[in-house]
Amino acid sequence: MYLTQGLHRAVQQHPDAIMTIYADRTRTFGEVADRVARLAGALRSLGVTAGDRVAMLSLNSDRYSEYLLAVPWADAVLNPVNIRWSPAEIIYSFVDSGTTVLFVDDAFAPMLPTIRQEYPGLIAVIHCGDGPTPDGTLSYEQLIADTAPIEDARRGGDALAGLFYTGGTTGFPKGVMLSHDNLFASALGSIASGYLFKPNGRYLHAAPMFHLADLAGWLAEVMLGGTHIIIAAFEPVATMKALATHQVTDVLLVPVMIQMLVDHPAATDYDLSGVERILYGASPIAQAVLERAMKLFPGAGLTQAYGMTEVAPVATLLGPAEHVAGLLRSAGRAAPHADLRIVDAEGIEVPRGTVGEIAVRGDHVMLGYWNKPEETAAAVRDGWMHTGDGGYMDDRGYVFVVDRIKDMIVSGGENVYSAEVENAVAAHPSVAACAVIGVPDPEWGERVHAVIVCLPDRTVTAAEIREHAKTLIAGYKAPRTIEIVDALPVSGAGKILKRELRKRYWGDSDRQVH
Repeated sequence: MYLTQGLHRAVQQHPDAIMTIYADRTRTFGEVADRVARLAGALRSLGVTAGDRVAMLSLNSDRYSEYLLAVPWADAVLNPVNIRWSPAEIIYSFVDSGTTVLFVDDAFAPMLPTIRQEYPGLIAVIHCGDGPTPDGTLSYEQLIADTAPIEDARRGGDALAGLFYTGGTTGFPKGVMLSHDNLFASALGSIASGYLFKPNGRYLHAAPMFHLADLAGWLAEVMLGGTHIIIAAFEPVATMKALATHQVTDVLLVPVMIQMLVDHPAATDYDLSGVERILYGASPIAQAVLERAMKLFPGAGLTQAYGMTEVAPVATLLGPAEHVAGLLRSAGRAAPHADLRIVDAEGIEVPRGTVGEIAVRGDHVMLGYWNKPEETAAAVRDGWMHTGDGGYMDDRGYVFVVDRIKDMIVSGGENVYSAEVENAVAAHPSVAACAVIGVPDPEWGERVHAVIVCLPDRTVTAAEIREHAKTLIAGYKAPRTIEIVDALPVSGAGKILKRELRKRYWGDSDRQVH
């Protein structure tokens, strides 16, 4: 299978049906297919060849959806950029991947001088915003108007579909290589559960389209020939207005987004009864938030997905009927396409109820990490993706995530690796040592918390640390709270004992993630 397959099917069966709605633009499947074929032709005329990496740095838009189709149509590889990254992180990913073409919108065009200065490898930059075309860039719409359509390369199967960069424990992002088959296995399995997506649906892109979770929803909707309602970014009122105005049936939200919606004073001003399915992930949902969400969305079934970029991205699902007492803290059971077990350090399955590492196997497991064979071999062993998450499975197959073997924090649905935050904080001239942990937060699930030891005769404020960190890493990774101590707890071998730091916040809880 191949990413453009659903578009061809839709053009064959209902070319005049609406595919995308964004702002005041509405386009049919036939129109989108023609535009995609021309955009792919433009990429080839610019020198893009088979397997080249093409990046997108943009807020959500209908053009983002066209990018996701045009790149494989041109036989190239997607590289969606995390819009929350700092310029240094973006440049690292371009250098690492050898990206040759960049699409950029109005919001991120100001980064171009820095990107070009530090990374001269771009052969072209395409402006995909609605404002004036910046100097030195090509107009997205002009390229489409001036270029003849080309035949679809139908890149698919086990060919690389995209590089999806995720944080790394070394402090540098890793490019997760996902094939077309990887992405389709996850999408088809999720649909087969019966919980998610139906033909003729209307899916709202409120979550960022660079994120694999939303891309998975995009692919499912493309396969089923549904309509994509797109807003530039999540904002409670804009989201509720879009849900109500466009009769949206399906939406992906993280729990912090759901909480922002149910807490908003205007929540009852919109008719949200038409929403049929809400997919959420990144963290479980609190009972109180769930009850309020069910009132706000009376016609919707909620499904929780657990997974990671490396499994394209779904491993388990907790369906609407399972959102009951006793299972709300569960991540659900293995999705139809996934084989899952809990293993010990040797990779041997442990008895039910015993905490071990969650391991996943199936056609959705990544090809590997781009140019990182050692990290790939450590993560994927005998076909099993070792997630780094600790959990247990009950006698009915429900998985409960209890801790992270890898040192990672999930804040507001985004993965933050402690190592990269520690590297940034430690670079401050007043810092002698630091440890970064995730601590409970009612709004974000977890927040990034730094524990710092200052150098003798040096002082620093929390605000100074935050601003310093944000010059090196994305703002959402910078510590939200900071604690200055005289010394960090260490083992006999001199290793910082983060479990001792966590105890102050998590107490005796058997679950140290939210």
